[in-house]
Amino acid sequence: MDSVDLDVLRTSTRWLAAGRRVLLATVVRTWGSSPRPVGALLALRDDGLAVGSVSGGCIEDDLVARVREAGIAPDARPETIRYGISADEAHRFGLPCGGTLELVLEPLTPASGIAELCEAIDAGRLVARTLSLASGEATLDEATPADGLVFNGAHLRTVHGPRYRLLVIGAGQLSRYLCRIATGLDYQVTVCDPREEHVDTWDVPGVRLERAMPDDTVLAMRLDARSAVIALTHDPKLDDLALMEALKTPAFYVGALGSRRNNAARRERLAQFDLDAAQLARLHGPAGLYIGSRTPPEIAVSILAEITAVKNGVAIPQTMTIAAAKDEAMS
Repeated sequence: MDSVDLDVLRTSTRWLAAGRRVLLATVVRTWGSSPRPVGALLALRDDGLAVGSVSGGCIEDDLVARVREAGIAPDARPETIRYGISADEAHRFGLPCGGTLELVLEPLTPASGIAELCEAIDAGRLVARTLSLASGEATLDEATPADGLVFNGAHLRTVHGPRYRLLVIGAGQLSRYLCRIATGLDYQVTVCDPREEHVDTWDVPGVRLERAMPDDTVLAMRLDARSAVIALTHDPKLDDLALMEALKTPAFYVGALGSRRNNAARRERLAQFDLDAAQLARLHGPAGLYIGSRTPPEIAVSILAEITAVKNGVAIPQTMTIAAAKDEAMS
C-alpha cells in the first residue's frame, strides 16, 4: 500500500490510543472518472480532524461537516454512502464528469484490529482485513499478491502490505534522476553499486545505498511480486549478476538499459547461465517506453512509465517499446 494510506492507519491507531473516536472511510466502488482509486483511505477524528483522501477535497469537506455535526456514536455500525449519483451532485462535490464513488464508513474501536494491522505491515507481511458491516467486527488473515479489494455489500475485504520496492543497479547520473522520481511515486528505493567512485558522491535522500555485489543484494532483499529491478550500469559484470538472480524471483519487473544490440548480447550471455526461456522472456530490454527521450531525466521518465504500466497491469502496445520504435524509425 502507498505511504499515504499507511499513514492513515497509523494515525488512526494513535488517535484510538489517545481515547478519541475515529471514523475510517474506504473507497469501495467507483464509476466513471474518480480522483482516488478503490481502496483509498480517509480517517476522521471526532473533532473533525482528517488525514488521507478519497476525492479532490469536496467529499472530505462533507464528511468532516457530518462528523462535526453528528459526532461518531460509540455504538455506530459501518455504513455505505454514495457520492455523485446525479450530475449536479457530481459537480457540487468536485467529481469529474460522470464520476461516482461509494464509500464504506467504519467507526473504529481498539478492537477493530488497526494496531495489529499496522504491526503486520511493518513486519513486511501482506495481509487481508475482512470487515462485517452487520456486526462491525474485523478479522485479519494472510493475503497473496493476486488478492485485491472485494466488497459485496455485506463484507469488505481489503489487502494491505509493505510499499512497492525498486532496486536500482548503478549509482550514476541517470540513477539519481530515476530514484528521485521513484521516491515521488512512493517506491521504497535501494541503489546497489560496489564501485567507490560512484557511491562516494551519492547524495539522493530517502534512498538506501548498498555497496555489496548486485547478485548478493538481490538475494538479500528476497524480492517478491511487489518488487522491481532495473540495471543501469552498462557494465555486464554488474548488470548481468543482478539480472541472472532477479529473473529467478517473483519480481513484477526486471529490466536493463541499453541499445538493441547490447540487449541481444545480454540475452545471449544470460542464456549461458541456468536461466530457461521463460525466465529470459521476462527481461524488459531495452528498458522504457518510447517517448523520444534523450536526456537523463527524460530517460528516467521513460523507464518509470514502463515500470508503472507493468505494475498496474496495463498492456503495452508493441509500437511503444524502445526496440519497435527504433526499428520503425530506421525503416
